[in-house]
Amino acid sequence: MSSPNTDHTVIEFRDVHLAMNQHRLIRALNLTVKRGERLVLLGRSGSGKTTTLKLINRLLEPSSGQVLVEGRATTDWDPIRLRRGIGYVIQEVGLFPHFTVERNVAIVPSIEGWTRERIHERVHTLLRLVGLDPALARRHPSQLSGGQRQRVGVARALAADPPILLMDEPFGALDPITRSELQTEFRALQEKLGKTVVFVTHDLGEALFLGSRIGLFDSGRLAGVYTPTDFLNSGDPEVVAYRCAFRGFNNGP
Repeated sequence: MSSPNTDHTVIEFRDVHLAMNQHRLIRALNLTVKRGERLVLLGRSGSGKTTTLKLINRLLEPSSGQVLVEGRATTDWDPIRLRRGIGYVIQEVGLFPHFTVERNVAIVPSIEGWTRERIHERVHTLLRLVGLDPALARRHPSQLSGGQRQRVGVARALAADPPILLMDEPFGALDPITRSELQTEFRALQEKLGKTVVFVTHDLGEALFLGSRIGLFDSGRLAGVYTPTDFLNSGDPEVVAYRCAFRGFNNGP
């Protein structure tokens, strides 16, 4: 994938609809994501957040409309090439249990034909970057804590230096202290690397802390896109309802 200017639109949804089994999951979605921003997709379970994320890396295809990545419709991309250019982090990480940490992180670089020396150097660099001792590279996922496994998942997503990261509630299964630590570390990491991040959560505090913009979803529809400050001050009915549902929420670290 190319590396466009920072004001460039990296991802765009053009009047996207998605229906499956006669159920409309996404309705008239129009949305742009700029290079280097952290766009948080916020909403209740079943509101369309994860479905929207999967449309970006072509795990799903729209029933109508277009999803564009780097100005090119996802349906025009080779799906394997598209996904290799997009890091993907999920809640349960999805590490291969029979692989060492190093082999897990090195999956995409290995497929891309990197040399053993380059892979080894990249793995150790990334482990340090996400706050892990490179000595853990020889361990298996079962020998790590939940927070360590999640860090390995982030390192794996960054392994081939993709310009885009998709993150689906990656810290949701962690205890509150570890979750807070990873939120802080991830925001600092994203600001350092300048990756374009689309981050799914239902947690308002997490959205306000991590998002440069917040897209609120309601029943498959994008209710609006807001800065964190605008979200806190908005009088839009959907926003007010969501704030009320999270009355007493933690603002994050």
